[in-house]
Amino acid sequence: MREVLEEDLKQIRELNDNFLNLGKVTTVKRLGGMTNHTYAVEIEGKKYLFRLPGEGTEELINRKDEKVSSELASRIGVDTELIYFDAETGVKIASYIEGAVTMSPQSMRETKNLQEAAGIFRTLHTCGQDTKVPFEVFEMAEGYEKIILAHNVELFPDYKDVRKAVMNVKREMDLYPSGKVPCHNDPLCENWVSGTERMYLVDWEYAGMNDSMWDLADLSIEAGYGAGEDELLLEFYFEGRVEREERLRFYANKIYLDFLWSLWGKTRVPYDGDAMEQYAAVRYRR
Repeated sequence: MREVLEEDLKQIRELNDNFLNLGKVTTVKRLGGMTNHTYAVEIEGKKYLFRLPGEGTEELINRKDEKVSSELASRIGVDTELIYFDAETGVKIASYIEGAVTMSPQSMRETKNLQEAAGIFRTLHTCGQDTKVPFEVFEMAEGYEKIILAHNVELFPDYKDVRKAVMNVKREMDLYPSGKVPCHNDPLCENWVSGTERMYLVDWEYAGMNDSMWDLADLSIEAGYGAGEDELLLEFYFEGRVEREERLRFYANKIYLDFLWSLWGKTRVPYDGDAMEQYAAVRYRR
């Protein structure tokens, strides 16, 4: 279990006093997460989730945009109740999910969980809302390139060639334009939480308007799906027949995903060191 940081504990108590004011903080438990400090906090017998942003995230995350998407997710029921969100600092307080179990690649390969995830994606993607929050993959990639260079982190030796190949894929896929819908954009297994009654999709830092196939492709990569599980995911999501164009978009988004997140990993190297170098290298090789 990760250690509860003293400065975080102080901030949690101040947040409770200033915004919840529900009584004495009784227990604080540090949860997982790659960049943020997240805690399960019990106050007078009731549990809450406190998310304190990690160092350097202000370079990568627009918290005002995250707030918009978090509010939508709470409103349509794909995430838990949002209690407080500071768009300036990124501090978030939400209802704790009772019986919460953080999902894993193994559990997300179970058919019932795969089917439930497809339904949650469908609820999100068909909600009919335009959050006005952009998720422009290739603009983000350029932004990450600038951050990497600014921090004197080395790019991959053959990056120019690989980048050119990815852009060739993009040019081909531009022949099959798709509308943009609200997407989570980072549905790794740890962002799925199973409660006593149902599953939730949490952490909306990268949410925005995107091709719906990005979310499905992301889950497939993160859960280590094979061809059979990919087929199930697509069939559950589309509730039957899957068109050729939809499959093309699904597989193209797998390429875009590893391209973008390998660069994201490089931006985290100054803060998280070799672990992020390795993360970026795995994404890039795939």
